[in-house]
Amino acid sequence: MIKHIALSLVSFFLVLTITAQENQPVQFSFSKEHRGNGAFILHIIAKPSLGIKLFSIQKISDDLPVNTAIHFDSSILKYVADSVQEKGNLQSEKDAALNNSTIKFYTDSVQWLQNIQLQTGDSIRIIGNINYYYKKGESVESADQRISMQFDYKEDTVATSTTVANKEEGFADKSWTLLLMLGMGAGLLAFITPCVYALVPVTVSLFLKRSKTPAQGRKNVLFYAVSIILIYAAIGALASVVPKTFWNNLSTHWLFNLFLFAMFLVFGLSFLGAFDINLPSSWANKLDSKSNSNSYPGIFFMAFTLVVVSFSCTGNFVASILGLSGGKAGNFGPISGMFGFGFGLAFPFIIFAFFPKLLTVLTKSGGWQNALKVTLGFVELAFALKFLSNVDVAKNLRILDREVFIVLWVVIFSLLGFYLLGKLTFKHDSELPKNDWGLQYVPIPRLLLAIASLAFSVYLIPGLWGAPLNAVSAFVPAAGTQDFILYNQTDKSSASANNSSSNFAALPPVKYVKRLRNYEPLAAKQNNLTIYYDFKEAQAASKVSHKPIMIDFTGIQCVNCRKFEASIWPDKDVIGKMKNDFVVVSLFSDYDDEELPDNEKFFSKALNGQVVTVGDRNEDLQQQLIQASGQPNYVFVDAEGKLLVPGGYGYDPTKGAREFAAHLDKVLEVYKKQL
Repeated sequence: MIKHIALSLVSFFLVLTITAQENQPVQFSFSKEHRGNGAFILHIIAKPSLGIKLFSIQKISDDLPVNTAIHFDSSILKYVADSVQEKGNLQSEKDAALNNSTIKFYTDSVQWLQNIQLQTGDSIRIIGNINYYYKKGESVESADQRISMQFDYKEDTVATSTTVANKEEGFADKSWTLLLMLGMGAGLLAFITPCVYALVPVTVSLFLKRSKTPAQGRKNVLFYAVSIILIYAAIGALASVVPKTFWNNLSTHWLFNLFLFAMFLVFGLSFLGAFDINLPSSWANKLDSKSNSNSYPGIFFMAFTLVVVSFSCTGNFVASILGLSGGKAGNFGPISGMFGFGFGLAFPFIIFAFFPKLLTVLTKSGGWQNALKVTLGFVELAFALKFLSNVDVAKNLRILDREVFIVLWVVIFSLLGFYLLGKLTFKHDSELPKNDWGLQYVPIPRLLLAIASLAFSVYLIPGLWGAPLNAVSAFVPAAGTQDFILYNQTDKSSASANNSSSNFAALPPVKYVKRLRNYEPLAAKQNNLTIYYDFKEAQAASKVSHKPIMIDFTGIQCVNCRKFEASIWPDKDVIGKMKNDFVVVSLFSDYDDEELPDNEKFFSKALNGQVVTVGDRNEDLQQQLIQASGQPNYVFVDAEGKLLVPGGYGYDPTKGAREFAAHLDKVLEVYKKQL
C-alpha cells in the first residue's frame, strides 16, 4: 500500500512540474569559464522537454535551413574567437516530412561552446541570439533564445565559472536556492506558532503508542512528514503553472498590491487578537474522519488535516513565499519555496519521533507563543504598509509619502518594543513570569527582541529629514515623495552654480517631470542632478552639451533599482561624474499611466506586441539597445543613440561604487576618442 501511495504522490508532483514547463520546449542555461589570460568559454546548455527533438547546428542541406543557428551581435564579434563547438548525444533519422532527409537532433541535453578572448581591462556583454528548430510530434517549429552575459577581465582575475539559468543573467535568476532557504526558515517559524506547535506532542505520541513497534511508529511519522512536504510542494507546483510573465505583470499591478495589503492587514490584526481566521470547520471534519494513524492513506489525510487546520497561522507565510517566488527563479521558484516551507514545518516532527524524550521539554500553547504571534502581527502590519505604498505609487495618490510611511513604521516598531517589554498587552496575553520574590521580569529573548525593535525605530527617525536609510531603502518610498529634506545649503548653492554653467539650463527636462520626479533618488536631489525622463530630450541635451548619455532603465516599483540608487549614487566620485560628465535620463519601464499619442504608437518586434504607453516605449528601447528587460540597467550611448560600450551595467550586490565609477571612466574614454 505504501508503494502505491508514494508512487501516486510522486506521479502527481511530476505531472504538475512537467505541466508547469510545457510552454518552454527547450530549457536553456548559460555559464562562463575563465581559462586565464582573458580566455573565456561561454557554455550554452539546452535541454529539450519531453517529446521534443532539438535540431543540431549541423546543416541538413542548403534547401532545408532548419538547423539551429547561433548568431552574435556585430559589435562584439571581435571578442568571439573560433566557431561554436557542439557536444552531446547526437541522433539522426530520416524524416518523411522533410523529403526523407536525414535530420540530426538531440532528445537529451546538448552543450554549445564558444571561445571568448578579452584584453586586460575589457568589460563587455556578449549579446546574441539562438534561433533553434525543433520537432514536436509531426510539426517542425522554431523559436528564439536571447544570449546576454557580462564578461570582465582584469590581470588579477581568478578563474571562475558562473552559471546563469533560463533567459536573464542576474541575482534574481539564481534565487531558487535562496527561496528554498527562505521557505525552510518560514516553515520552522510557522512550526512554533500555536496552530502547529500544540499539536506536536499529541501527534507524535499517537503514532508511537498506536504502532506495534517503535520502528513502525517512526516510519509512520516519517511518512506523515513526507506527506506534509509533498502537499506544500504540490501547492508550489500548481502556482508554477502560471506563466512567468503573468507573475511579473501581476507583482506591479495596483489591484494585486491592494489585495496583498488587505491580506496582510487582516492577518496582522488577527495575530494581534482582534479575531480568529479559520477555514470552514466542515473541511477539517471531513478530512479528520478519513484520518487513521494505522494506515498510510489515513496518515496522509492526517497530514492534509494539519495543513487545513493550521491555515490561520501558515496562510500568510504561504502567500508571502509564493509572492516572492513568482517570476524570480523560473517555474521552479514556487516549487522550491514551498518545498522548503513544507520541509521546515515537517522536520521537527521527525526529530521528536526519533528522540521522543525531547517531548518532555515541549509545553502547551502559552504566553511565549502568543507573544510570538503578536510580534508577527506587528511585522505583518509593517509589510501591509509596503504593499499599500505600491498602490499609492502606481496610482500617484501621494497619500503615503516617504515621511508618512517612515512615521508609521517608527510607531509600529516602537509599539512592538514596548509590547515585548510588557508595557503593552493584548487580548490573549499572559502575565510576564515572576522571580522567586514574586516580581515580574522580562525574559532575555524578549529583551533582545525589544532592543532590536526599538533600535530599528530610532534608526528610522533621521529618515524624516531625508537620511537615505540604506538598510531599508528598497522598502520605503522614493525620496522624491518627501516634502522636506535637510542638507548642506553650501553644497546646494555650489551645485546650482555648476548647473548654471552647463548647457542643461537652456534645455531643461519637460516631459513627464511632474509625475516622475517623485521617484528621483535622494542623491540626485541633494546634488541638484538634472535628470531627463524622455530619451529624445536627453539626445537634444547631449548634442548641445557634447556629453554622452547615461540611460537609467529603471522601474517605479523596482526594488533593486532603489538599492542601487541608495548604495551607488551617493558616492562622491559616481555622483560627480554623473552630474558633470553625463546627460542622465531615467526611463521607467513600468510607467503605464501615460498613453502615447496615436501617431507615436507602433508594433514592436522585440516585445512582440503593440507599444501603447511610455513604459512600453522605454522597454522597447532597452530591448533594441541591449536585448535585455531587467532593471536596473545602465546603458551608455552617444547623441545619435549608438552604444558606446556593449551591453548594460546591471545590479550586482557583490559590486560597489568603485566598480561603477571605473565603468563610467571607461565610457568617457571611449566617448572622447569618438570626438
